[in-house]
This record gives sequence, structure tokens and C-alpha cells, in this order.
Amino acid sequence: MRLAYRRLDVFTQRPLAGNPLAVVLDADGLAAGRMLDIAREFNLSETVFLLRPRDPVNTARLRIFTPALELPFAGHPTLGAAALIAYERARDMLGQAPLRLVLEEEIGPVVCEVARVRGMLRANFVAPRLPELIEAPLDANRLAAALGLEAGDIGFDAHRPLLASAGLPFAFIPVADRATLNRAKPDFAALAAALPMQDPAASLYTRDTSDPSHHVQARVFIPGFGGREDPATGSAAAAFAAVALRFERPGDGEHAIAIEQGYALGRPSLIAVTLRVEQGALTQVEVGGASVIVGEGVLSL
Repeated sequence: MRLAYRRLDVFTQRPLAGNPLAVVLDADGLAAGRMLDIAREFNLSETVFLLRPRDPVNTARLRIFTPALELPFAGHPTLGAAALIAYERARDMLGQAPLRLVLEEEIGPVVCEVARVRGMLRANFVAPRLPELIEAPLDANRLAAALGLEAGDIGFDAHRPLLASAGLPFAFIPVADRATLNRAKPDFAALAAALPMQDPAASLYTRDTSDPSHHVQARVFIPGFGGREDPATGSAAAAFAAVALRFERPGDGEHAIAIEQGYALGRPSLIAVTLRVEQGALTQVEVGGASVIVGEGVLSL
């Protein structure tokens, strides 16, 4: 069997930054176990497999695998796949108007829009589930120890650790500044034990950004998905909207949050989050960013 694939960097405007992604084309003949084997071979945070949609009115079906397991939804695979599909199927139209796609994922249909902006591919998706807070105890002392920090390093202003999810749960842990953010050295086993979820994941964040025009810098650690740090995490960015609503209490209307990530890994990423608030509640969240196609190849299996 020969399978074509593409390589992209997502949440960046330049190659060799952002979060790398592999997209395997025409993968309908693959069993789930074979997909997992291929994801392990690529050894990236996620690999996407494109299949024919179950509903022909939709654009494509996606299956998303880490090297350890299948995910029902993930942000940078969704954006990268959307940008690639639009470019390969309708690149001439991209310069005229944004294209709307509907991608079937295990979580459900995800609505995306892709455009070419100043020569760059940019995509966004509407979060398939509204972000929500999860009521579960988080011990700041235990989290700090697992991250190689002091208890006093955790929290700023009203911000305190909590859980939130827009399809995948994350623990959001505020720290005062970038120096503290960069000092974090997680013990992944201890961090997993400190987090009350099946597939532990944590996002450390601060208002102290590298670019003053941005709002938040984050580091995302994923002990539940292989014990690593992620360069850019769209699903965490979507869930962060619930954190921003809780602690910042924005008024009704539309609000934009620019999230820096990946700086500690030498792969700077920029994630755009748009919140729509009505009567004090989230009614829609969008996540967007740029993607760069960096390579292609053929798997011979």
C-alpha cells in the first residue's frame, strides 16, 4: 500500500516553527491499529488521517492520533487539515473569498473557514463544544511541586488553578511572569498524579508576553499523551476561553485573545481565540492561526 502524506507547521507563518503535523491522504483503507502505528512512526504530537465523509454534504472525515491513542478532537490537526484541504482542492478560490469547510471528527462536525491572507494560509474553527469549567479539586502545593516550582509561584490577581474543557480537559495553572513560566521543569509522573483526569494535561499561563501586543504566554504539558511539552495546543486555547470568562469577566460582545506558545521549545506559535459573550455567558468560541505546508511524501507499507 502506498499512501501520500503532507507535512505542515501550524500556528505559525514560517516553516520550522509552530506545531508540526502530518496529514495522511486517502486513508479509508486503514484500520485504527494501522493508523496508530503510522502515528508512532511520525512521532509527532498528532497525525491526521483524511477519509471520505460519512455525510456527503461535509468536506471530509478526520481521525486524529497521537503516538499513544486516538483523540476525539484536537485544535492544530483541525486547522492544519482544513488549510491543506482548501489549498489542495480549491487554491484558486482562496484568493477570492474565505472557504467554509465542515470536518467530521469523533467529537462531531467542526465548522472551519480558510482564507489566504497576504499570501499566508489562515484557518479558524468554531469550537465544537462550548468551553466549560470542571468542578474538581486542584492542590496548588502539589501542582507546584510537580512542576519544580514553589507554592507561591502559583496564581496572580484573581487567577487560581482550575479545570476547563472544550472537548479535551486541561488544568490551567496561572503563574506571575515569564521567568516563572520558563523555570517550570515538570516531573511528568508527579504531574499526572496531581491531575484528576483520565488523560492528564496542564497549561501554565501568564500575562507576561514576549510581544506586548499579545495577551497570554502559555506552556502546555501533556503527561497523559506521552509525557511531553506541546508547541501549540488549539484545544487548550479553546478551553482557555472559559478561564478568561471566569477571571477576567469580559462584558457582552466579541473579545480577542492572542496566545503565545512554544517559545520554550524554540518553536514560537501564535493562537488567536475569539470569544462571543451574551448576558455574561459564552455563546461561541473560535480558534485560528496560520499554517505552512513544509513537505510531502509517500508511505510504502
